[in-house]
Amino acid sequence: MNIDSQFAGDADRSDTRPILIIPYMWIGDFVRNHTVVRVLKQRWPNRPVDLLTTSLCAPLVDYMPGVREGIVFDLPRGQLALGRQLALAKLLRERNYGTALVLPRTWKAAIAPALAGIPERIGFVGEFRFGLLNRWRWGEKKLPRFIDKNAALAQPDGAPLPPEWPVPQLRVPAEEIASWRQANGLSAGAAVALAPGSVGVSKRWTFYPEAARLLVERGLEVWVVGGPAEKGLAQEIVAAGGPGTAGGPGTAGGHGVRDLTGTDLRNGVLAMAAAGVAISNDSGLMHIAAALGTPTMGIFGPTAPYLWAPLNGLAATVVQDKEKLSCQPCQSTICKMNDHRCMRNIAASEVVEIAERVLGDGGQG
Repeated sequence: MNIDSQFAGDADRSDTRPILIIPYMWIGDFVRNHTVVRVLKQRWPNRPVDLLTTSLCAPLVDYMPGVREGIVFDLPRGQLALGRQLALAKLLRERNYGTALVLPRTWKAAIAPALAGIPERIGFVGEFRFGLLNRWRWGEKKLPRFIDKNAALAQPDGAPLPPEWPVPQLRVPAEEIASWRQANGLSAGAAVALAPGSVGVSKRWTFYPEAARLLVERGLEVWVVGGPAEKGLAQEIVAAGGPGTAGGPGTAGGHGVRDLTGTDLRNGVLAMAAAGVAISNDSGLMHIAAALGTPTMGIFGPTAPYLWAPLNGLAATVVQDKEKLSCQPCQSTICKMNDHRCMRNIAASEVVEIAERVLGDGGQG
């Protein structure tokens, strides 16, 4: 069955009231939120869908089909910030939303939609948000995966979960990728993008520097992609593989490793869109690459692929199989036993061999 068709039978084309989604603001979760957008658009093709977004995640909205607008508004983490909530509520009230989907289960996430007087405010009861939400949903803990909890809010109350959800999509115009390559002095050849960062040190694979060296020895161009927090890792990887030399626009390939880390997430999106294969920890960039359709290798140690891998599927799911570890997956951000063997047991040579195979078969893995 076509994934889109399983929702299309109940489409209501008469309703044109705008919908606001209050998503989780971690990068990977924000990407996965596009599944919610797609389910809503299948139910109500003529209802505009907007996303509340942080400044960090805002570039993602530009590449999400079906999203009318991103409402960029930064709220401080860990603070009520009532003045900011009132300002956001005023902004939302001016847009006359008919429905708000509040995906996070926190009390704070539901304040502005309630103050804005959005008529229909849907979310799980969570932190006992009676009065802030008026369309409560129950049974969140019975839903197996993060995406099930979020996308279920876009369905009618009580509807069964579908066999498959629509996968997240990010679409970048080819001319924008070409301009980005030219601006960065990058060749037209297939490069390997490395994403060594993640939230939580336990999810970071140990051997990116060695992998970069092996990839360069095989004549491949390597890019290190990430944010400011990955700058130190990028320098280690560049030192191991050798600094990159630009191949020049239109040429077959450059040499060495290029540090493409920076503060603008758009740069990361374009790097992942341009890459021939992406190698990533369980991180936001893994979800970005997969949603773009770039062949993506996900390296998993403390987290379970069933729960956290992209819905889009991966060209390769890399998990250590050298020994049975009683602690794996621990879902912890810090390794408390076994010396991080869930990651250290994955050799650089193994990852590089998989990457070469993925590049050779066009990402069909």
